[in-house]
Amino acid sequence: MNLSRPALVAIIVALFTVACSKTDQVTTGNRQPAQAASPGTNPTPDAFAATRATYAKRCASCHGDTGEGKTVEVEGKRIKAPSLRTGHALNHPDTDFVKQINKGGDGMPAFADKLSAKEIDDMVRFIRHEFQGKSSQ
Repeated sequence: MNLSRPALVAIIVALFTVACSKTDQVTTGNRQPAQAASPGTNPTPDAFAATRATYAKRCASCHGDTGEGKTVEVEGKRIKAPSLRTGHALNHPDTDFVKQINKGGDGMPAFADKLSAKEIDDMVRFIRHEFQGKSSQ
């Protein structure tokens, strides 16, 4: 077999490249080549993940996915669930929100027997943060 010098160099480079990539796989213990972690790219955990799920399950059907409020039918009555983003919701203290969630009223069901005190407090913090862009009052 008679190979030209450029062809021989190309084969050697190809073999060397393959051998180096296999060494990476063996030393990292993975079948995929190791990737260096970039500093500062760790994902931030969602502090509201559980509350976000509770909101979706218990609140969004009346107050909307993004807290905009909407008209719904509850027990044969049409009720306008208020926006959690605008209007009076912005001015109520947290204690009013907690009371409303606990006891219900004005067409809203009571959640005292469905949510713990911590879940209700977390819901108020979630509403303030997600829909009003502020912290609890």
